[in-house]
Amino acid sequence: MTETDTALAQWRIMKIDGFMGLVGPLLKSKHPEDRNLYGLQTNEMHKNAIGIVHGGVITSLLDQVIAIEAWNAADRQPTVTVQMDTRFLGAAKAGDFLETRAKIRHATRSLMFVDADVTCGTTPIANATAIMKISQKAGQTND
Repeated sequence: MTETDTALAQWRIMKIDGFMGLVGPLLKSKHPEDRNLYGLQTNEMHKNAIGIVHGGVITSLLDQVIAIEAWNAADRQPTVTVQMDTRFLGAAKAGDFLETRAKIRHATRSLMFVDADVTCGTTPIANATAIMKISQKAGQTND
């Protein structure tokens, strides 16, 4: 077993259909104290023309993790991204393992304000702030 295999044993694969399934797999930490920590093992398919991880991969990772955390905080009601502002702070290369964490900063009955970070080891790669709308389940209103 390689060092990478040993490190990845601390994570579980999340089953996500659609676009993120193509980018991922998205991983979730198995450690209880890191319940809102997610990971992505990058590879050659994630790089852009200059050889670093494409910004679209990073923003997709941020958006997915923000959505999962908002969904959990909204008692698993659907949530959609209204706005997401991303700041790129560093670069990651193909093969880097990215960790992402999101935190609900504030919530109202219909909106959530969420902060998230992407790091590679101790190096900051990007951070984002997002506004998430809590969607209605059939028969419900968010008045």
